[in-house]
Amino acid sequence: MMPVSIRPATLSDIPAITRIYAHAVAHGTASFELDPPDEAEMTRRMSALIDNGFPYIVAEEAGALLGYAYAGAYRPRPAYRFSVEDSIYIAPDAQRRGIGRILLTALIEESEKRGFRQMIAVIGDASQTPSIELHRAAGFRMIGAVEAVGFKHGKWLATVLMQRPLGEGDTTDPYVPMTLV
Repeated sequence: MMPVSIRPATLSDIPAITRIYAHAVAHGTASFELDPPDEAEMTRRMSALIDNGFPYIVAEEAGALLGYAYAGAYRPRPAYRFSVEDSIYIAPDAQRRGIGRILLTALIEESEKRGFRQMIAVIGDASQTPSIELHRAAGFRMIGAVEAVGFKHGKWLATVLMQRPLGEGDTTDPYVPMTLV
């Protein structure tokens, strides 16, 4: 087995990212989207995240993209600007190999470098035990669930919420640039 490398995502990764996400949308409950977006939409989404200073990374082995992860705004209001929500998707043939752990660890580190203070995991489908355990192992704690909030594949789904502090978390005030008057 070749070593897995982590690097920033680029636009050339869009075809593989789109395939991985399309499989998750069509066959899983990690995403509550019902129709997989095309490459143009995935390009728009990636560019918006990167252009706004959020980390977007991929895992690859021998040139093959195994999965990707990114952090995005938890909520759009300005007071949430130090909190991010993580997303991790793994290619079907690369699951259960520890790729999610490698990506989440790198995503946490990259988010801390960028000054974010809290990471929220919004796990689609409360029965996603592997995702819940992955986050628990990375230091996330359960903070709640929203019952029957989504309907997909003919069933109602709950969402699990988990949270992890980044860097100094809420123990200090974040750096906020002063504005000149």
